[in-house]
Amino acid sequence: MARTALVVGGGVAGPATALALHRAGIDATVHEAYAAPSDGVGVTLSIAPNGLSALEIVGAADAVRAIGQPITRAVMHDGRGRTIGTFPGLRGLPPSLALWRDDLCRALRERAAGQGIETRFGERLVGAEEDPDGVTALFADGTTARADILVGADGIGSTVRTLIDPAAPGPQATRLLNFGAAADVTLPADPSTMFFAFGKRGFLGYWAQPDGRTAWFANVPHAAMTSAEARETPRAEWLDRLRDIYSDEIPAAKILTATDPEALTVLGSMQDMPKVPRWHRGRMVLVGDSAHAPSSSSGQGASMAVESAVELARCLRDIPAPEAAFTAYERLRRARVEKVIDRGAKANTTKTLGPFAKTMMRLTLPILTRTLLNPERTLGPEQRHTINWKAPAP
Repeated sequence: MARTALVVGGGVAGPATALALHRAGIDATVHEAYAAPSDGVGVTLSIAPNGLSALEIVGAADAVRAIGQPITRAVMHDGRGRTIGTFPGLRGLPPSLALWRDDLCRALRERAAGQGIETRFGERLVGAEEDPDGVTALFADGTTARADILVGADGIGSTVRTLIDPAAPGPQATRLLNFGAAADVTLPADPSTMFFAFGKRGFLGYWAQPDGRTAWFANVPHAAMTSAEARETPRAEWLDRLRDIYSDEIPAAKILTATDPEALTVLGSMQDMPKVPRWHRGRMVLVGDSAHAPSSSSGQGASMAVESAVELARCLRDIPAPEAAFTAYERLRRARVEKVIDRGAKANTTKTLGPFAKTMMRLTLPILTRTLLNPERTLGPEQRHTINWKAPAP
């Protein structure tokens, strides 16, 4: 039975997994490749009601509520500021929370530290050695660490995934560049509403923050480009390009004009993962984006990571042999997360529609939201999902 764990990755999935393992009675340490916390790095994300339910289990829900902005509905606009569809929150569920990624990582890391869970920075995993009694992690600085199991929570570019399966697929880049920032402008917008604007040449999501600024993210059709390649172009130049793309869009032009180039985050192409054939081998297992990375268009990436962390810990709590526990965990999670991956991929296609298709969407979306795209039908199975922590793992 696993009593100790090495968790590789200090983003969202890593500390969430360590917290879940801690609740299951397993001592975990988190090993992060970067030398310091990623404060101020990253853009926005959301925690859906199902993610908040999973955070309750690991004792982090209150900390996340304290930094999250409740969003009770989503409104879709065209580039002229005209409403083409409204999606209310699901009845009986708490609102989703909009927040900045680095704030979420910090809240989870601090919650883990409060539980006595250590996070070690500057430990980039380069290999692992297994034997009948445990697994030893090898880090680039020459140090090692040993435990009963090793959990890969190291994101979409996971090293652990390639250790489990050298033939594993890598992330796929979409033809959408991803940008984000907070603009120094106050819009006449309800702060509990998230807006999605389908412009002629790009997609823009935004919402009014309590501090009076406007948080936004943009997805622009473009040839695939890595984050490193995108950052070779100065942020001021990217912002000039974005201002040109959205020059006649409402309210995108106003938002971008009020954005400081130094505040712009350039992320390169949006990425997602093809369905990963192997989630585990021996004493190693994947969790979060390393195993299932839906497009950010799904709004479920962080929530799915926390759910998987909880289910993995529950299986390890109840099933003595690690590999049998990993098999049960994968059986619980694979079908659910792959449905989310599929929905996120479909959502991406709406952001690259041509002018005619966008016109048709504007005309038909009000009808579709009452029928095929009814929020309860499309989002209910995702957002109403809960995990019964007290129940034995199957």
